[in-house]
Amino acid sequence: MSLDEFGLIDRIRRRTGARADIALGIGDDAALLLPAPGQQLVVTADTLNAGVHFPHETPVQDIGWKALAVNLSDLAAMGAQPAWCTLSLSLPESSASWVEGFAEGFFALADRHGMALVGGDTTRGPLAISITAMGQVPVGQALRRDGARPGDDVWVTGVPGEAGLALALWQQGQLAVAGPVAEPAREQLRLRLARPTPRLEAGLALRGLASAAIDVSDGLLADLGHVCARSGVAAEVMESSLPASQHASELQLGAAFEDLRAGAGDDYELCFTAPASARAQVAQSMASVAVRATRIGYIRTGSGVRLLDGEGKAVSRERSGFNHFSIGGQ
Repeated sequence: MSLDEFGLIDRIRRRTGARADIALGIGDDAALLLPAPGQQLVVTADTLNAGVHFPHETPVQDIGWKALAVNLSDLAAMGAQPAWCTLSLSLPESSASWVEGFAEGFFALADRHGMALVGGDTTRGPLAISITAMGQVPVGQALRRDGARPGDDVWVTGVPGEAGLALALWQQGQLAVAGPVAEPAREQLRLRLARPTPRLEAGLALRGLASAAIDVSDGLLADLGHVCARSGVAAEVMESSLPASQHASELQLGAAFEDLRAGAGDDYELCFTAPASARAQVAQSMASVAVRATRIGYIRTGSGVRLLDGEGKAVSRERSGFNHFSIGGQ
């Protein structure tokens, strides 16, 4: 079934509801929103293109989920509470079934985190999804990239590298991404790539504890490097401290995973720094939201990021995540 632009908008609008913080939502030239008193507005935007950020055969429900997840991950890295978003779709054809499937995945995540869709646009063209996400954070409590200080610990949530391993397996023809796969460990890796978990609860719990934070989208070392550059410091990461992957181990892919965990992207975990004196508090805060967090290194004076082996010698790991110009490349 083919729909015109207004038909597409109407199908999406049916999935939204009224809220007190939305004075005017979908249906006008722009939305009117009501941020809470004492809150700063946090705004981020991301575009996902077919064949660049996800394989063409990715299920449409997974596309809807991931398109929102990458934006929510940015809000998580700022310690923000999700509030509103806009959605712009470029579609090769106006398919009702595609829109319904996309909305199923999109709203499954949006409803979970209280994110309201308040506007957007549709157009014909190569498949691309653009989202602007907005959140709120109390004045002065946002997590930023520029607060890391020498002596701070470096932490990471989850298991970075699993999405990169899933991508590598797909590129090698060893992982189908067109739908669920029977092997549990392989399916968990597929989900890490197709349906990443934005660490919003962790971001909120880290307010007042983390000195700096960033989400891991380009690779752990690369993104930690952004924190160091903004903070004017250096970082040392202990390779032996990086989290291990149970799923990779079950598939006897431990060696391949170890080559990816420091450089692969698309994990959407949080990398953050915190004073060494706050170690117990950080551990307790992450346990309170059931998020695995691992202390992996230290902030030093200087510049750049070094990955060190057990003897303190520098280790070189190439980046192996998404190339933002071609999913087929590294």
